[in-house]
This record gives sequence, C-alpha cells and structure tokens, in this order.
Amino acid sequence: MSSFEQTVAALRGPGQFFARERAVHVSRAPGRLDLMGGNVDYTGGFVFESTIAEATWAAVQVRTDQQVTFWNPQMKDEGWTERVTFELAQFANEDAVRQMAKADPLAGWTAYVLGAIYLLHQRYPDQVRSGVHIYIESNVPLNKGVSSSAAVEVAVMKSAASAYGVDLSGIVLAEACQWVENVIAGSACGIMDQAASVLGDEGCVLPMLCQPCVTQEPIRLPGGLCCWAIDSGVRHAVTGAEYEAARAAAFVGYRMICEWEKLPIARDAASAIPRFTDPRWCGYLSNLTPSEFRSHYERRLPESVAGEEILAQGGEHPDPFTAIRPEINYRVRDCVRYAVEENHRIQLFIDLARCAAAAPSAALFRQMGELMYQSHWSYTETGLGCEATDLLVGLVRRHAGEDQLFGAKVTGGGAGGTVAVLGSANGAEAFEAVVSEYALHRGVKPYVFSGSSPGADRFGIHVVRESI
Repeated sequence: MSSFEQTVAALRGPGQFFARERAVHVSRAPGRLDLMGGNVDYTGGFVFESTIAEATWAAVQVRTDQQVTFWNPQMKDEGWTERVTFELAQFANEDAVRQMAKADPLAGWTAYVLGAIYLLHQRYPDQVRSGVHIYIESNVPLNKGVSSSAAVEVAVMKSAASAYGVDLSGIVLAEACQWVENVIAGSACGIMDQAASVLGDEGCVLPMLCQPCVTQEPIRLPGGLCCWAIDSGVRHAVTGAEYEAARAAAFVGYRMICEWEKLPIARDAASAIPRFTDPRWCGYLSNLTPSEFRSHYERRLPESVAGEEILAQGGEHPDPFTAIRPEINYRVRDCVRYAVEENHRIQLFIDLARCAAAAPSAALFRQMGELMYQSHWSYTETGLGCEATDLLVGLVRRHAGEDQLFGAKVTGGGAGGTVAVLGSANGAEAFEAVVSEYALHRGVKPYVFSGSSPGADRFGIHVVRESI
C-alpha cells in the first residue's frame, strides 16, 4: 500500500472525510515532459512525450446523498482555498459549472475537478446519481510546463469514473480530460498532456499524432541515453498571453492559406472538442509539408500583423479557444513555419529514436540533440522564448563534453517553464555542472526532474476498503 493509500485509509471512519463502510477508488496520473514537440498538438502535429516521476493522486468515494466535496490540502500552501462543497443539482450546464469555478477567486483549481464531475454527470446519468468526496494530493510542480493540470484532470476523472462504475480509459479518457481543460477551465491546450498522462509508461517515450490523438508503439530509449529536465524558475501557463498569441497566430496563417486556396473552413460537427476543418488539410496546419510551405506560402504570409487589422477584415477566427486581441501584433509567418517544420523535426526525431533503440550510436544521439536545439530556437521565433530557458540551453551546449550531453529544448508552451535535456548515461557529471552554474546565476538551486513513472492506465485503479 502506497503512502497516499495509507493516508486515505486513515481518513476513513466516524468523523473522517471518507465513510468506513464504502470503498474508496484511488488513481495516480503523472505529469509529462516533451522530449520533442510541445506546441504543435493544436495544429495536428506529432509529439514525443515522456512521463515524469512526479504525479497527482486522487481518491474518490461515492456518497449516499447529493453532496460533492473536493479537498486538496496542498492548496493551502499556495494561499488558495483547500476545501469546497457543492450539490450535484448545481451541475446543470456548462455555464453553471464555469461560474461555480469562478465563485471563489482562491479556488480556481477546482475547475479541473468540477469539469470532471460535470462531464460524468452528463454522459453517464444512470450511474452518476449521487455526490462524491474527492481527496487530492500532488507533487507535480505548478506552472513548470510539465502539465500539472492534466495530471489533476486525469487522476480525478479516472478515479471518479471508477467509483461511479464507469470504465474510462485510453483515448476516451484523454479526450474527456482535454474537454474539461478547454471548455470548463478555459485553457487552450491540445490533447498531448492528457494523453501522455493516461497512456505513458515508465522508461518509455510515447509518439502521438494529434489528429485528434493517434498513438504509436511506445519507444524505450536505449540504456546509453538519459533524459533529465531543469525548472527555469520562470512560471509558465497555457492561459498566458505569449502562448495564446502564438497559437492564435498559427490559426490566422492557416485561415490565410485556406483563403488563397479557396478552401472553405467550417466547424467540425463530428468532433467532441470544438474545432474547424477544411477539405484538404482537415483543419491541421501541420499537415502542410515543409517544401509545400516554403515554395507556396512562406513569402506570402506577413511577418507580423496587428490584431486590429485582423479584426477589421472580419470573418470567423478558426480557433474556438483563442481570441484576436487588437493590441497584439501576431507573428504569423514564424508561427506557421513552426507548426510545419516542427512536425517534420519530430517525425525525424521519432525515427532516429527507433533506430537508436535497435542499434544505439553516438552519431544518432547527436542528430537527436541537434533537432532539440533547432526546436528550441524555433520556439523563440514564435514569441515563446525566455532568457532563463535560453541560458539553460546555452549551458547544456557549453558543458556538452565529448558525447556527454546531446541536446536541450524548452518544453510545453514555452515562455518559461522547464528545459528537457538529452544526455548519455555517463553524462551525469556534465548535467550537474549545468545545474550548478545555473544555480549560481539564479541564486537558488533549480528543481530537477529525473526518472519516469507509469501512466494512469498502467497504474489502474486501487480500491481502499480498510481503515488503519
């Protein structure tokens, strides 16, 4: 029994959070690290995702009445409300649930949990007839670009579904959690975070084509390679202005290209997640090849265009989760180029990783590292760069040694967050030199991510029936 399950067992009994006579369903969902990819999931590109050792745990017990209570003691350390209570009748519609999340400015974290209960209530009304108690603990650092929000969504959704007698797993679980983040929490993320948390496995990296989510066989990196990550100390959020502007710019460019090709763009009626589509690229900008983009569209796209100019042209913005803001200048050319070329880089990286798994060589590792460096600087071109993450990447280059460290890149949505580092199994000393020099620069030792862990499906559901 894990320490979390021991805590849950201790919380059962008279006067405790959980009743003694009913089972508690426990799940665990890890955060994720982008070894490659990170900002092309919403344009339909490939991503290459690893789980991290840090995870969120959720314990759920169905009640006999209509009360719904969430308790996350760690929120108190953040200065937020740690415990909230609702009635199941309040989960009437999407607007009502969003308002519930906003009612307490210090309880914004509840959006991810409220959305899970709402979705289950709407989709499985025969099973979801009573309230629940939900207890959460997590050691996934917040706003570090390792998807703490997806870990909460997946852990809560999976354990709550199990408690209600609903079998929810795989892509269906990931899509349900993405819906919560997009529609209820209002974060413009793609599906890679949730899918990696659900489907990842310890020691493996998961290739996914985000159209909307087609997974390939996980790749176990060879013993000669190690993957670490370093927190830059600069907080990242997918609700941030930089991320939203880069995403919106990609869709502005997509709309321009479709207009030049006289391709109609329409809402995809078949998609559970609101999105737009077209007859040629199916709404996925990453389906353009680099040669197609370079030869036909790159020079025609504006380097920058003001939001007020885009709005003056009229028409519908083909992304339901970002808005065009008149005061922002959008880097259209760079953001479209990133969506196209990053997808190509990731496919190359995945092929190299497969080759390296079968026949490891320093030459392959160096090529993989070079693709990571290219990816990092492409982030900068889209407006998602950051002085701190640039410094970390530069330090990896400086301390690379003779085939000790191969490459590095910012992860997630950029504009801060975490830098992934690919190195050799004997590169730990070089990696520590990077960490030490960065600590001297920042005045504090950064948080280091090392190791991985099973995804939520691999972990499964543990049922706690005994008190201690």
